[in-house]
Amino acid sequence: MYVCSCFGVTEQQVKKHAEDGACTPRQIASACKAGTDCGSCVRTIQAMLGRGSCPRRDLLDQKLTPGTADRVTAGAAPDADPRIAPGVGPVSAPVALPDAA
Repeated sequence: MYVCSCFGVTEQQVKKHAEDGACTPRQIASACKAGTDCGSCVRTIQAMLGRGSCPRRDLLDQKLTPGTADRVTAGAAPDADPRIAPGVGPVSAPVALPDAA
């Protein structure tokens, strides 16, 4: 059965892309264009993918296993100096500018 009539994408094709790792309608669209024209198939694709079919994004980004996410705050090193922004260097105090005469 066709899921996307605009591009002729079938249920089997969507299932195959999901098996290959696509787990959001956007990823399905990148793989086969389904959902990128009229959009009427997006809800069907969402239903086919189901809820919770993707691993949690924050766990993937941190390369952690479930249950360890509370050990690390995303984007912060445990002993990072809060005065240093990543890639910027130390933050200096504001400098007073001379009065314009």
